[in-house]
Amino acid sequence: MQLTDTQTAILELIAERLETEGVPPSQTEIAAAMGFKGVRAAQYHLDALEKIGAIERVPGRARGIRLKHQPAAVQGALDLDTALRLPVLGQVAAGRPIEAGEDRQFNPEDYLLLDRLCFHPTPDYLLRVRGDSMRDDGILEGDLIGVHSTREARSGQTVIARLDDEVTVKRLSIEADRIRLLPRNPEFAPIEVTPDQDFAIEGLYCGLLRTNR
Repeated sequence: MQLTDTQTAILELIAERLETEGVPPSQTEIAAAMGFKGVRAAQYHLDALEKIGAIERVPGRARGIRLKHQPAAVQGALDLDTALRLPVLGQVAAGRPIEAGEDRQFNPEDYLLLDRLCFHPTPDYLLRVRGDSMRDDGILEGDLIGVHSTREARSGQTVIARLDDEVTVKRLSIEADRIRLLPRNPEFAPIEVTPDQDFAIEGLYCGLLRTNR
């Protein structure tokens, strides 16, 4: 099934909000951005996107929208000439940070062919999530997340960060006198970066793929 222009625009809106704000838009915000008269039209298009496998929604959450990809369900949406061939480089913590070298080796055959529409910005590789500290942003244990390699990030973006010899995925908070890595699960405490620690941004989170695990 081909995506309509409206469905494509909604997916781009969701990806943009995930990049800039770290959370997807609500149905009310989608309706306003698309010029719909009410949320029922947004609901209709989200139902259609979920049915063809372009998104997944968490029941009972106003912003429980996750971008995903199921090639068999989105027939004709994957253009092999422009598809992304992404390596799976190992695991990243969404809980306790894991050592930077742990599980980061990969077999040259560990690649996935994915529709670039599922991600924004364009990722360079995939990491498997371990833990559920980013649960409220829809990033769950076992998900494959796309990572756009960069050393730069803005406050509020979801990043893959290295702290000393450990790597984690968290929401970045840059304040006047400190940098913190924020979980999106109240069961986890923020991580405050101290001046004596070796801190670096490894990349930006840019979408996820949910697989059977």
